[in-house]
Amino acid sequence: MKALVTGGGGFLGRYIVEQLLARGDEVTVFARGAYPELGGLGVHLVRGDIQDADAIAEACAGMDVVFHVAAKAGLWGPWEDFYSVNVVGTENVIAACHKHGVPKLINTSSPSVIFDGQPQEGVDESVPYPEAYESFYPQTKALAEQKVAEANGRDGLLTVSLRPHLIFGPRDRHLLPALLARARAGTLPQVGDGTNKVDLTYVEDAAWAHLLAADALAPGAPVAGSTYFISQDDPVVLWPWIRDLLQTLDLPGPKLRVPLSLARATGALLESTHRALHLKSEPRITRFLASELAQSHYYDISRAKYDLGYQPRFTMDEALDKTLAYFRRVLSE
Repeated sequence: MKALVTGGGGFLGRYIVEQLLARGDEVTVFARGAYPELGGLGVHLVRGDIQDADAIAEACAGMDVVFHVAAKAGLWGPWEDFYSVNVVGTENVIAACHKHGVPKLINTSSPSVIFDGQPQEGVDESVPYPEAYESFYPQTKALAEQKVAEANGRDGLLTVSLRPHLIFGPRDRHLLPALLARARAGTLPQVGDGTNKVDLTYVEDAAWAHLLAADALAPGAPVAGSTYFISQDDPVVLWPWIRDLLQTLDLPGPKLRVPLSLARATGALLESTHRALHLKSEPRITRFLASELAQSHYYDISRAKYDLGYQPRFTMDEALDKTLAYFRRVLSE
């Protein structure tokens, strides 16, 4: 099939592209940057901004499926920056699919769209969106996810959203690099009592789930208009897992332990300071990050198993071994 991947030069998007190519699909990537290595793989690259409705409409012409992976992630920044990419960008993708009669749209969302700062232990997709958010990223991703669901069945378009949690693996540019940088600088505190359990998703399995969703998306199928949690289905006790990972890479573990209440109070103060002074840098801690680091958040992926046929192809140990091998090479360079 002919597939378009928005954000196909990014971490998850690149793996989706590679898996599509491996099974013989024809792939186009829509991205802002230049990725000459993708051209070497046989990918057609269209450069453009997801906020440009005309550009994304042109890229969608003739496609059988669109994987919408492009997004603005992060803990801090102006509302307009997150809204224009995550919400308006998604609206542009939906409109482009309608304009050109694209039959399938697979949207990459996040479990953070339902995170309310309280522990979430084995919850499923029936949990509602919270009434308020402490970060613009999950708030705008929630708005985008709702727009994707509303578009299902309109003008022949079938849609589905996936919520992979804390994606990690080789070529990770955000999650683990940020953790390793703080550990190396000695600025990584443990937030909370260290007993919280958290889901993670290995990037190859996250990508594979997207292909499964595309294949399962059909008229009358339960996948159409639905959302699905995706993970390795093997939550880790977060802080012992982090300490073991850092020790394996010969990096220092957290020396300071901060209660959640203090971390949230500090985050609130730093957020207020950054807003008042119009600082562009990201606060060292935010209320949202403090809660994510101290609370449990893992999910029931039964629906993905049943509707998509999803089962992680890698155990957590296998995924971690592959990831550590990559970062050992990176750290040694």
